[in-house]
Amino acid sequence: MDTATVVEVRRWIDEADRVVVLTGAGISTDSGIPDYRGPNGVWTRNPAAERAANIQNYLADPEARRLSWRNRISSPIWRAEPNAGHLALVELERRGKLHTLVTQNVDGLHLAAGHDPARVVEIHGNAREVVCWSCGERAPMDRALARVRAGEEDPPCRTCGGILKSATISFGQNLVPDDLARAERAALECDLLLAVGSTLTVYPAAALVPIAKEAGARLVIVNADPTPFDDLADAVLTEQISEVLPVLVAATPG
Repeated sequence: MDTATVVEVRRWIDEADRVVVLTGAGISTDSGIPDYRGPNGVWTRNPAAERAANIQNYLADPEARRLSWRNRISSPIWRAEPNAGHLALVELERRGKLHTLVTQNVDGLHLAAGHDPARVVEIHGNAREVVCWSCGERAPMDRALARVRAGEEDPPCRTCGGILKSATISFGQNLVPDDLARAERAALECDLLLAVGSTLTVYPAAALVPIAKEAGARLVIVNADPTPFDDLADAVLTEQISEVLPVLVAATPG
């Protein structure tokens, strides 16, 4: 572990009043949820799943929907539990340091870890719910999965017969304006932005980094691989997230 950098980042967190955290898939890999584009990523191993993640393909192609439902049934999300990295961010909130947590993840593990939902922006939605594309009705995902297990390959909305999809933001689908506005406002207001486990290549979430930096915040990146914003960062750590985050957020004695 890069001890000198860890000590400095801990000091910055101690000094900060409004920490905004941006998380990506890397924080959940230690919970058994693979990332999307890495060597063992979901889309690397299954390109058809990436095509089905495009909203136009999903809506137009019944086979893409059937594939998506089969993939949802076997998703590791349902077995995953928050790891030490998720719990460390809850400790950051407990210390009164966390302004807002913006996550690109759809696994719901930040909320499961115990965060106040009012401080969390799930900017890409949550896979634990389904939404009807026609009437907008929402329901727990486990109800729809039970129908799939019972033999419905592409279960329609029981209210209007419309297409059901997970309540996540697919490629080609706009973010929820209120969620984006909250995330951008948080980036403008923070004094330290901690980017954890994100490639910082997916927009508009990645745009929070230069927004925060230009507003005067310190930038700390914790990620296994290089990101496009490493040169902009005040510190970059490539340590294992579930090991280094608990150390970073622990209050400095004295």
